[in-house]
Amino acid sequence: MIKFMLLFSRQGKVRLQQWYEAYPEKQKKKTMRELIAVILSRKPKMSSFLEYKELKIIYKRYASLYFCCAVEQTDNELIVLEIIHRYVELLDKYFGSVCELDIIFNFEKAYYMLGELVLGGEIQETSKKNVLKAIADQDILQEEHESRNLLEEIGLT
Repeated sequence: MIKFMLLFSRQGKVRLQQWYEAYPEKQKKKTMRELIAVILSRKPKMSSFLEYKELKIIYKRYASLYFCCAVEQTDNELIVLEIIHRYVELLDKYFGSVCELDIIFNFEKAYYMLGELVLGGEIQETSKKNVLKAIADQDILQEEHESRNLLEEIGLT
């Protein structure tokens, strides 16, 4: 089970964080600070797996972003790498070659995609097509809601 997922830049700025277990805010910040420091200090040729307290950390760098997951000791690292890769593929497909700015300015879409892919720390949907369809449906609902609000503001409804 995934305990948490972090996305952060090469400069150490957290761009997205999703926690699937309750931790005190102080512990979350300490954990993020320590993990980011350790991962950024590692050389590119080093393994993408490391142990942190009672967790196994799996990370992968794509362009200027690091995708990092913490899982239980008994979980399969390769499956977690595949989940990370699937998430990056979804972001790429939706944004068309995703970059850090896409995550910054469209963080709600990035969170929504992650929520469609992983629920409660477990993989929910493995089909990219189904996840992208759910996101497209959500986009349509959001556009309808925004246009309805605009019409109400100008008094046409």
